[in-house]
Amino acid sequence: MRLGAHHLRNGLFVAPMAGVTDRPFRILCRRFGAALAPSEMVSSRPELRGSRKSRLRLEHSGEPAPIAVQIAGADPAMMAEAARYNVAHGAQIIDINMGCPARKVCNVAAGSALLENEPLVGRILEAVVAAVPVPVTLKIRTGPSPGQRNALRVARIAQDAGVALLAIHGRTRACGFAGRAEYETIAAVKSEVTIPVIANGDIETPEEARRVLEGTRADGVMIGRAAHGRPWIFRELEHFLATGRLLAPPSPTEIHGVLLEHLHGLYSLYGSEQGARVARKHIGWYARSLAGGEALRRVANGCNDAAAQLAAVERFFQLTEQRAA
Repeated sequence: MRLGAHHLRNGLFVAPMAGVTDRPFRILCRRFGAALAPSEMVSSRPELRGSRKSRLRLEHSGEPAPIAVQIAGADPAMMAEAARYNVAHGAQIIDINMGCPARKVCNVAAGSALLENEPLVGRILEAVVAAVPVPVTLKIRTGPSPGQRNALRVARIAQDAGVALLAIHGRTRACGFAGRAEYETIAAVKSEVTIPVIANGDIETPEEARRVLEGTRADGVMIGRAAHGRPWIFRELEHFLATGRLLAPPSPTEIHGVLLEHLHGLYSLYGSEQGARVARKHIGWYARSLAGGEALRRVANGCNDAAAQLAAVERFFQLTEQRAA
């Protein structure tokens, strides 16, 4: 797949997730086969650019190209300026968030709240595409509510504005993350537009990815919650879609190594204490696939700095290896 000047290795994308898809997580997902891993959502408000949270979200040192940054907001001029700012600071792709259902985002008419105002959607997309010389992509939901699915109209607006790629989560804003994603709307959009369409929502296994691709004819899939504690899911997806064969799950030894790499990345980015707090949820997700992992989760959650957390992880895997021996 090509996206502007960038040749992507496959159609496997990481869903931008606030509090999850920071630099260490993106690097791991890319190494395991994801073609693109956009940043966590960053606000288009200029007064927030200097905050520590924004600076950390826009930290890309050591990250493989192409660098994709997701921006959010509801003002066309402000969104255009945010796109220019991020391109000047290394972004090679700008992704626009019109899919987040979080109340604090929608309360300022951003994220998926924008889907209720199609003329404003058009003005934002036109302003951002005109502002930067890099590809602009868009993430949406299927509409404001099940009775107002307007993804097809929004997709046509996006294509006419010059958006290079569209990712669609198969739920409406009103659905949040409840119920199961539906893919019929994604299939309808794909049949009507010529830009690449990426399907998102409830894709947790290689078999599900293939079913969604076959059912929607989408150009790729976007993985969100299924990658929590499983960055190797992209390796599994890429292999299965290419060969039709499932890979064996990673061994505890491999998981140990991946987790350590992830933890050191978090401590390096956030510092010892904040890094340990951020790491707690990730350790819990990795632990789900490990025998006795609940004990690791409990101990790691009680650690307040990097050294204590690393020691707890090492003790757990030493005991795991001793039991295996």
